[in-house]
Amino acid sequence: MRRTEESLYLRGLGTALVTPFKQDKSVDYEALERLVERQIESGVDFLVVLGTTAETPTLSEGEQDVIIHTCVKVNNGRVPMVVGVSHNGTLRVIDRLQSMPRNGVDAALVVCPYYNKPSQEGLYQHFKAVSEASPLPIVLYNVPARTSVNMLPATTLRLANDCPNIIGIKEASGIVGQIDAVSKQRRKDFFVLAGDDTITFPLMAMGVDGVISVIGNAFPREFGKMVHLIEERQYDKALKIHHFFKELFTLLFVDGNPAGVKCAMAELGLLEENLRLPLVEMQSPNREAMIQLIREIKESEFLRECIQ
Repeated sequence: MRRTEESLYLRGLGTALVTPFKQDKSVDYEALERLVERQIESGVDFLVVLGTTAETPTLSEGEQDVIIHTCVKVNNGRVPMVVGVSHNGTLRVIDRLQSMPRNGVDAALVVCPYYNKPSQEGLYQHFKAVSEASPLPIVLYNVPARTSVNMLPATTLRLANDCPNIIGIKEASGIVGQIDAVSKQRRKDFFVLAGDDTITFPLMAMGVDGVISVIGNAFPREFGKMVHLIEERQYDKALKIHHFFKELFTLLFVDGNPAGVKCAMAELGLLEENLRLPLVEMQSPNREAMIQLIREIKESEFLRECIQ
């Protein structure tokens, strides 16, 4: 990533951190500290806190504040840190941006308003108002599968050109042509990040800057290796890692996110496999398939060889 006092340019691997819970469903802050440290030691380029994968809608603002403080403390400025700040009301987003802990936070990830289904002009006016009021740089987050509205390239580019405080986008539409259009026509200092692990390889090969990843929670060093090989244009080596993870890509999301990655992480001994309602743990037979796959990955020589 490129980071200065005046600008922030995110690239490479950013992990969308899970929120670990204890058996009683309270936040496991000690486990969170270990996860953050593991991410940084594994070479991730930046961290994303309180995104979709963090089960953020199930967290109170008080819990969110402690999570931010915890991640900032452990990170200690070593890598850029982005915090998700989302609501379907513009004024609510602005209020949260102005009231949340911001010391040690480099940018805010703001999703397209959900449920309301605004027009493209509504999306433009929403993000323009947020950008003008925000004390932090804004990263757009387009994920129509969750919001029921797709921000089109013309709207994204209009925001990028009109709002200097909007510095990049996490594009999780899954529409390769759309993402490519934004990547090709953006202003020079506007970054584009993939929002899907499954298509990170082709998107980065086409010029996208990096990914905000779910699989990075479980395999930050290994998936990060693929990302960095693509940056170095060593496509053949990167493609082998992409293919190695093909089955895991599918299992991670078959029972919803973050059920899959938490099951994988529990099998790796990283956390207790607990989610908050309305999300639940992976169900049979997918659960057994995930556990078996993680055991096979742990025993594989391929990943050990690829990260040397």
